[in-house]
Amino acid sequence: MKRRDLVKVAGLTAAAGILSACGKEEKEEKVQSSEQSKVIEWKMVTTWPKNFPGLGTGANQLAEMINKMSNGRIQVKVYGAGELVGPLEIFDAVSRGTAEMGHGAAYYWKGKSTAAQFFAAVPFGLTAQEMNAWLYHGGGMELWEEVYDKFGLVPGAAGNTGVQMGGWFNKEINSVEDLKGLKMRIPGLGGEVLKRAGGTPVLLPGGEIFPSLQSGAIDATEWVGPYNDMAFGLHKAAKYYYYPGWHEPGTTLECFINKEAFMALPEDLQIIVRNALRVANQDMLAEFMTKNNQALDQLVNQHGVELRNFPEDVMRKLREISDEVVAEEAQKDEMTKKVYDSFIKFRDQVQKWTAVSEQAYINGRSLS
Repeated sequence: MKRRDLVKVAGLTAAAGILSACGKEEKEEKVQSSEQSKVIEWKMVTTWPKNFPGLGTGANQLAEMINKMSNGRIQVKVYGAGELVGPLEIFDAVSRGTAEMGHGAAYYWKGKSTAAQFFAAVPFGLTAQEMNAWLYHGGGMELWEEVYDKFGLVPGAAGNTGVQMGGWFNKEINSVEDLKGLKMRIPGLGGEVLKRAGGTPVLLPGGEIFPSLQSGAIDATEWVGPYNDMAFGLHKAAKYYYYPGWHEPGTTLECFINKEAFMALPEDLQIIVRNALRVANQDMLAEFMTKNNQALDQLVNQHGVELRNFPEDVMRKLREISDEVVAEEAQKDEMTKKVYDSFIKFRDQVQKWTAVSEQAYINGRSLS
């Protein structure tokens, strides 16, 4: 073959290669463009009444954030408690794929996994700031994912109430004896502690608390704090408002996602969803700090609520029982023991720093 013909063939081959590469790139761009324009519709079920301040609205804000951050590629529709499934049925609903997301609190699922309780609140456990430190930088998040994996769920922190109130009581609590025979709405490990102290814990969804307290079906209830409690009108059904919330020192709210649905997302959308959860977690805590102090002022100064501090001997006894109950819970299975060991080790370490930083400063600021 002549040199001129060889050059011609080589040129045609190169041109074909370029056209092929361009065609491949165009095809990949079309596929990518198609993926980016596809709208993914998800359902989020919650344990909270529709649009309930702080908790229900927190779920709404998370959904809206995901919608906006994904530029509309994920559209999340929120269903309040009872709209699609019952408030305490959302775990199973998301696990089986009836909905893609659930918004609640992990201690509601202790019947599914004893270990789950540690990712919501532990009596005399971690504050909100300490809890976030454990989850994000102390190995807690990895353990949470391990616990939920067998249920086909991907968990994430999606809010925090901060330190809660001790609850609403229709009688004064002057000693440990006053806890005996007390019927109180209180979930999770806090309920187990009350039971050990002689009381009767009752698990009720939010919407059933006020009528139960008003009718006398229960003698006392904890819910969250002034912001939420006033929205429920609990001050109209009980006289005494006790603090601090020894049972929930920094309650983490959760959003769990059906794992199959999550893994089907493109990587960029997975990152968007995870980051939306982090923003929601931070924002809810800020909202509760702001709204709680405003609501407490209204409850005391406008509604005449009697604010009471639990007596020291009551707190001391509750702490003693709490340590026993939490340690016993840890022995129920290997996974719970693994989570417990991590949680307690972190608590014992971090409280030393909290004592010389946050606690010391607050004590100093309170001096008159």
